[in-house]
Amino acid sequence: MRSLLLPALAFLPVLAGLWLLLKPTPPQPPPTVPVSVADIEDTVLATGKIEASQMVSVGAQVSGQIKHLAVGLGDAVKKGQLVAEIDSLTQQNALQTAEASLASVEAQRRAKEAALEQARQALARQRQMQVDDATATADVEAAVATAASATAEIAALDAQIRQARIAVDTARVNLAYTRITAPIDGTVVGVVVKEGQTVNANQTTPTLIKIAQLDRMTVKAELSEADVVRVLPGQPVRFTILGEPDRPYQASLRAIKPAPDSIADEDSSTSTTANTGGSSSSASSSSSSAIYYDGLFDVPNPDHKLKISMTAKVTVVLKRATAALTIPSTVLGDANADGTYTVAVLDPKGHPAPRRVRIGIDNNVSAEVLDGLAAGEQVVAVDLTRPAASTQQMRPPPPMGF
Repeated sequence: MRSLLLPALAFLPVLAGLWLLLKPTPPQPPPTVPVSVADIEDTVLATGKIEASQMVSVGAQVSGQIKHLAVGLGDAVKKGQLVAEIDSLTQQNALQTAEASLASVEAQRRAKEAALEQARQALARQRQMQVDDATATADVEAAVATAASATAEIAALDAQIRQARIAVDTARVNLAYTRITAPIDGTVVGVVVKEGQTVNANQTTPTLIKIAQLDRMTVKAELSEADVVRVLPGQPVRFTILGEPDRPYQASLRAIKPAPDSIADEDSSTSTTANTGGSSSSASSSSSSAIYYDGLFDVPNPDHKLKISMTAKVTVVLKRATAALTIPSTVLGDANADGTYTVAVLDPKGHPAPRRVRIGIDNNVSAEVLDGLAAGEQVVAVDLTRPAASTQQMRPPPPMGF
């Protein structure tokens, strides 16, 4: 008997281990997340480009050689300050020629005035003689015609004088154009020409320098057509630049352009399509490209740290709530008919129970709870309103040989 008991006792640990392996695992409590207090925002993200609030291309309105450049890149200039001079010899000669032409016409007028006075005296004598019947009618008529002709010639010379004065004024203005001054206060951000270079203003106005006001910058944010319908002027915005990703700049949206920048190219593309007699290629091209609308806002730049053409990472704040009750958006399922949502909340015994909540801001990451939950409550971290995957527990296989 004892010989049979010893092998049985030796087999008991194996049976105990097998029983532990085959013992059903108790269900684990569902994962939960706490209802927390935090600030929450509903935002739109966009990529922006920094531009000067005002930038002017200063050009030459007359042709000639650049005689002197009075400013350099980065120089601060005041409105009316001399920035460049063009060789003015041609303009000086043109002014002198125009003044000489004016003087010539004025001299001709004075001569005609003397002739008119002589003609008037001759006409007076003829009329006196006609009263005394001492002259022929033809002589009187000739005197009248001579006086009238002199008067008409003076009127023509007056018109020529006005034209000559206009030519003098034009030549004087062209001479003034050889001294180019700054049209605004600002900073020289571009120098296009060099001293000694010849510019030709006969066809297009050549740009000499570019002046920009850098104390205040304008950010042009590209808003997609899916987001622009939710964005309104006056909404707060913030942005960062690549060189300072941890320093946000605050501003307010000033305006939204009613049309994309591509509208400037539509006239040429439309005319080209009309000339070719087709429109399908143009339509397919426009529909395949993304559409963006520019949102504009201004930001002070007293230290000139923000540069032209910098890239800005822009955030437009649509809605904002501070110290709000929040839960992850992933715990929300489909909305009920009344706009509420049903979530599972652990009761004091640790059992999940459904509860309806009213949601405010939902940015697809966190959701603001307006009603139905309290801070610190545990919400089941999965959406229980949707069919769950199979939760049947897998039992371990029996030991080899059993």
